[in-house]
Amino acid sequence: MPVSTDGVLLGAWTQVSGQHVLDIGSGTGLLSLMIAQRYHQAQITAVDIDNHAYQDASHNVAHSPWAQRVNVMQGDIAVMPFTHQFDTIICNPPYFNSGQQAQSASRATARHTDTLSHPTLLKRCQQLLTDKGRASFVLPTAEGMAFIQLAQQNDWHLSRLCQVHTTDSKGCHRLLIELSLHNQQQRATEQTTLVIHDSKGGYSDDFIALTQAFYLKM
Repeated sequence: MPVSTDGVLLGAWTQVSGQHVLDIGSGTGLLSLMIAQRYHQAQITAVDIDNHAYQDASHNVAHSPWAQRVNVMQGDIAVMPFTHQFDTIICNPPYFNSGQQAQSASRATARHTDTLSHPTLLKRCQQLLTDKGRASFVLPTAEGMAFIQLAQQNDWHLSRLCQVHTTDSKGCHRLLIELSLHNQQQRATEQTTLVIHDSKGGYSDDFIALTQAFYLKM
């Protein structure tokens, strides 16, 4: 799986509290490595159901400066046992609910909700998150709005929301979503907007400020 702008945005935007971080559907390990780079205290568990993804992430983590703080695991997050809860969960989830699937089994698993439905994902995150924890996701706008509605119907609070636009003239095409549990005092949702490209076709100042630590040529 190639590195995507969605993944880079999520890894740069997510705010980590506490020490224990869970990366669900870790793929190549991009999000785990970004969090390890940003937060020196973070101990990260990266989980993917796909063996190829597990092998890729294991290789990438082993060749990074943060190998001692990232534990790569293969398994189904819906049933995997853990010895502790997590302060932060980060996930670039599958989002296609229907339609033709990719010919590659690994790509289909990463993109379609057949192996990890959004209700299952939200329920599992509730079980694995500490009381004061946060869970962050990135989704296309329509799927993201439905995801937020589903979450709020199941006792989640929308704590942060960023609407992502490719340019000023185009509508929102991605949502960066942070959820928290309802068993704590809640603050109003922090809402922001991010435009990726400026009027000249280059990256916007806001996008550069958020992501430049992760690009070699920016």
